[in-house]
Amino acid sequence: MNANKPLKGLKVVELGTLIAGPFAARICAEFGAEVIKVESPDGGDPLRKWRKIYEGTSLWWFVQARNKKSLTLDLKHPEGQRILRELLADADILIENFRPGTLEKWGLGWEALHELNPGLVIVRLSGFGQTGPMKDQPGFGAVGESMGGLRYITGFEDRPPVRTGISIGDSIAALWGVIGALMALRHRDAGSGEGQMVDVALYEAVFAMMESMVPEYDVMGFVRERSGNIMPGITPSSIHTCGDGKAVQIGANGDAIFKRFMHAIGRNDLAEDASLADNAGRDVRRDELYAVIDEWVESQTQEQVLDVLARAEVPASRIFSIADMFSDPQFLAREMFTQGTLPDGKPFKMPGIIPKLSATPGSTEWTGPALGEHTDAVLSDLGYAQGQIEALRQRKIV
Repeated sequence: MNANKPLKGLKVVELGTLIAGPFAARICAEFGAEVIKVESPDGGDPLRKWRKIYEGTSLWWFVQARNKKSLTLDLKHPEGQRILRELLADADILIENFRPGTLEKWGLGWEALHELNPGLVIVRLSGFGQTGPMKDQPGFGAVGESMGGLRYITGFEDRPPVRTGISIGDSIAALWGVIGALMALRHRDAGSGEGQMVDVALYEAVFAMMESMVPEYDVMGFVRERSGNIMPGITPSSIHTCGDGKAVQIGANGDAIFKRFMHAIGRNDLAEDASLADNAGRDVRRDELYAVIDEWVESQTQEQVLDVLARAEVPASRIFSIADMFSDPQFLAREMFTQGTLPDGKPFKMPGIIPKLSATPGSTEWTGPALGEHTDAVLSDLGYAQGQIEALRQRKIV
């Protein structure tokens, strides 16, 4: 294991399933924390069976649970709850994404755990947070994206809202959870000695990313609507289709960039038009400008468009598929794919780890473990003899 990692020495206990909680814990594991994932003995995390399955296990699982230890515990049983308390007695962070009230039902709420371990930081990820009239309702990332405002503005104005192709709301919430945990640890270790609760609601995590929507509505009564491929209020920034049927994203909304762009496509008149010198002026003539850009792009192949814009230093990109990424020089130079090995020995690629720290980078030490793979080792560290562990296993506690 790479010993030079920034979170080395931290003990993280993960009670999460599926996406938000496990992704937050995965980030901790990639950067050196000891992450002990507690799973039900009856099948474990459902993510083990989600999406594409290889030899009985989700390929997603091998990435989402990398560098974690798997401990099976029946948390509905008092004996399982007692073992969890022992595990948390010297832990630094607990990450959970149960529905609010679940830990309290087991006698493991904030007050009880804070008394057990005053330095423990508890990250609680849920659909609607730990308080409020909706706290007891179930909520996935899709619901958070809908309530948080993302779905309303995604799509074309003459069609119903659409979703992105991934559970982005869960992942955003996970990032906020990790940020909150690290801030809480900083406060604890700077002198207070006290842990605290980090309460992240999925809808709020999405809502926090909604840029200027709140003041625009409050001050001007402006409701941002769906706008298709363009970025409303920022012109030009859109997706365009080339003559060969391939698409490009062009972001020429900077004042100097816009001038270079217009000169590059032979529209010197627009480049030097004083009324288009700033974004406000360009946005007023948005339809006119997009018509000009569409006409030029449609007269070129994707390769030609990208070549012209690269020479003019105008930000642009083709729309990458995963197949494009696998052979792209930038992805490869940045080591955005790392090699792993599946249980049968087959090599496979996983996403590289970000952020890239210059002195203490993260790394993949092992892929997602088999269910309960580390149960004996973790319980042994807690002082359980092998006979006691076998007795727990026979009773289906582990």
